[in-house]
Amino acid sequence: MTIGQKIAILRTAMQLSQEQLAEKLSVSRQSVSKWESDSALPEVGKVLQLASLFNITTDDLLRDEIPLEPTYTEALFRPKEAIAFNGKYFGTDGFRGEANVDLDAMHAFKIGRFLGWYYSTKRSNNRSMAKRAKIAVGKDTRRSSYMLEYAIVAGITSSGADACMLHVTTTPSVAYVVCQEHFDCGVMISASHNPYYDNGIKILGGGGEKLDDATLALIESYLDGDLSSFDIEGEDLPLAKRDKLGCIIDYVAGRNRYLGFLISVAANSYRGRNIALDCANGSSWMIAKSVFDALGATTYVINANPDGLNINEQAGSTHIGNLRKYVRDNHLDAGFAFDGDADRCIAVDENGNIINGDHIIYILAERLRSRGLLPGNKVVTTVMSNMGLYKALEKTGIGYHQTIVGDRYVHEAMLQNDYYLGGEQSGHIIVRKYATTGDGILTAILLMEEMIDRKTTLSKLASPVTMYPQSIVNIAVTNKSQVSSDERVKKCVEEIAIQLGSDGRIILRESGTEPVIRVMVECGNEKLCESCTARVAELIKQLGYAKK
Repeated sequence: MTIGQKIAILRTAMQLSQEQLAEKLSVSRQSVSKWESDSALPEVGKVLQLASLFNITTDDLLRDEIPLEPTYTEALFRPKEAIAFNGKYFGTDGFRGEANVDLDAMHAFKIGRFLGWYYSTKRSNNRSMAKRAKIAVGKDTRRSSYMLEYAIVAGITSSGADACMLHVTTTPSVAYVVCQEHFDCGVMISASHNPYYDNGIKILGGGGEKLDDATLALIESYLDGDLSSFDIEGEDLPLAKRDKLGCIIDYVAGRNRYLGFLISVAANSYRGRNIALDCANGSSWMIAKSVFDALGATTYVINANPDGLNINEQAGSTHIGNLRKYVRDNHLDAGFAFDGDADRCIAVDENGNIINGDHIIYILAERLRSRGLLPGNKVVTTVMSNMGLYKALEKTGIGYHQTIVGDRYVHEAMLQNDYYLGGEQSGHIIVRKYATTGDGILTAILLMEEMIDRKTTLSKLASPVTMYPQSIVNIAVTNKSQVSSDERVKKCVEEIAIQLGSDGRIILRESGTEPVIRVMVECGNEKLCESCTARVAELIKQLGYAKK
């Protein structure tokens, strides 16, 4: 493990952005970036400062053959004994479930209470962080988002931290504001692509990335009423009093700065380009059109009339049919569909064909490589990416690193290996040069930039990727882990894997956000794919796991 990789991992564990670390060391952000990419080494004096800041020895930092001990990457404020994160409430994409069934206002209030106390405690224990903790809060357009927003803000301020409300905004905008404006953390209230009656709470660390498991474990303990590891007196977290109460701040200016950032990414004018946007009646409904209008495009928008109950309803990146028809019927240059919180983008080319996350990874990998921005000449994908992507990458000499499903795992792999591009077939695309999380609108801008720079169409940019037929079946079940561990299910999956051989594959996995088992089969024969997934689904139903 190189010194650059260690600095990146330790900085992320401390929830610091590159700018924040640079400020602590009195160097430029570019210097930190060069260290983390191993294109330059820190001076001796800075090595000593880094070792002191990270609380490790200089040998641990400098010598490649010495790996980081797990304790180095834990959160700075930890209970006396580490708590195992069991994921009772938080999955791969936050705390998610049906509003007022699985997730209610009391959950939100207690999460706010914890975050306000936790970050206030960290600041009071560090003299260089004397100012009051501040937490950014955004939400999507669900009716229940307003209820959860007010509850979490009440919890934050009653514990003594300031709550800066971004109101209806996107998940990537919260990440941007947290990272660029040195917030202690951020909260996004959204269930992403789920239906309106679901909701969720995503928590972002100070670097704009998903919160570490150690801190999530503490939150889960507090939700369960277990304060045994908190080293506090009393039966609950202390309440702030008098002038220690936090403030509620209208922070729409932060969202506006994010719009300015998106516009600044584009180097070209989009004048003369006809673009469709499907905003899923979600978070992007005001932001996306404003950005593309400012860049000069002629913009056509569908599904941008949220009423609290229609988010993702036959709209957005998971229901792409309407956008495909709209682009074809109106002879547009391209279309871009976002999900409920706009951290995903699925595109449509000028012919109405779907350009999914795998196509986008290929297009952006070629773009970044041509600009010397693809370190290691590799991208990060999940195991769900199509074999067609891998074959296209291999032809161009670009490698790949696979992770389990979840954009947080993609981001972690990117940080650990200093890769600049990663994503999922679903349209979560992370470009480290610009963002710490998937950003649908940013992805759309980068695709437009490549179309204009190459003077070509989206269909031609995506043409090297020939997608293998895939069949994906989602089965709502009563117990995900029991299905995954059932020997009869395992045997069925193994038999199908043998049948498919080296020209195909089968993946059975638990959803990280829903009580669902996902079965994916991929091979050169579409009918075989469908028959294999149907076989597994039928077995799960016969065994009594399927919800009725």
